[in-house]
Amino acid sequence: MDLNTVTAIHPARSRSDLAALGEGVAPLAGGSWLFSERQDHLTALVDLMGLRWESLVPGDEGLEVAATCTFAELAAMPSRGDWPAHPLFYQCCTALLGSFKVWNVATVGGNVCASLPAGPMTSLFSSLDAEALVWRADGSDERVPVARFVTGNGTNVLGPGDVLRSFHVPTSSLEARSAYRKIALSPLGRSGAVIVGLLRTDDSFLLTVSGATVRPEQLRFDALPGAEELAARVGAIDSWFTDPHGAADWRRSVSTALALEILNELGLPPGESPLSDYTTERYVPETSAAGGDEGEAR
Repeated sequence: MDLNTVTAIHPARSRSDLAALGEGVAPLAGGSWLFSERQDHLTALVDLMGLRWESLVPGDEGLEVAATCTFAELAAMPSRGDWPAHPLFYQCCTALLGSFKVWNVATVGGNVCASLPAGPMTSLFSSLDAEALVWRADGSDERVPVARFVTGNGTNVLGPGDVLRSFHVPTSSLEARSAYRKIALSPLGRSGAVIVGLLRTDDSFLLTVSGATVRPEQLRFDALPGAEELAARVGAIDSWFTDPHGAADWRRSVSTALALEILNELGLPPGESPLSDYTTERYVPETSAAGGDEGEAR
């Protein structure tokens, strides 16, 4: 879509060029969302792609992912034998039901900054206990856990002139065993719930609930919990929401079911898969699926 109120695009070459950001001036990365609807409040854009941040930087302490890294780049990241959690990167990318054209321009930072409940990069980086590096407008830097970066449906911790620079994924998360579940009301529908479990090498367990809640919810345990304890903790979450893609009670029910599947999977020896195929049909109330669509997809 043409943005008829935008009269200038300023390419950023250094951090000092970001001083142009402010009222009526927004950062531009891939633009897959920015150009998808009217932005009548904007008069100019600052193009972050000119900063040429390196998309993926592995190191001894983990992985640094630039905010301007595209979905395509992240999904194609070569696997590493010492990172058992590597499949999560591709799995979460597939939760964005976009064409290859979208994958080649949409950025991971833009997805998190949109702060939509179904944002797959919010699911990915919060489940990996990643931190977001924020360049504040006053010139300072701040690291914020991604699980706290998103504060609600479409809201986050960024202020006017702030820019999301990158994500840091710690080695302890990359070395963890992971399990991923996604469900939607239709085969190609927006995520109704995205649940990720991490079992770290010290046997601690992290379950992250997203897609079904207005912000990511993290449940931490010193070891794998029992099924009743896990179900109770998931059920106690109070940030479920209702929209055309799913009712709050449905989201709570399927999130509990998927969390128990993850518990079952991670409770098995490494490399061994559950014997039965996954199903959540018994957890879907007949009257709670908004819009009446009883289909599902993962």
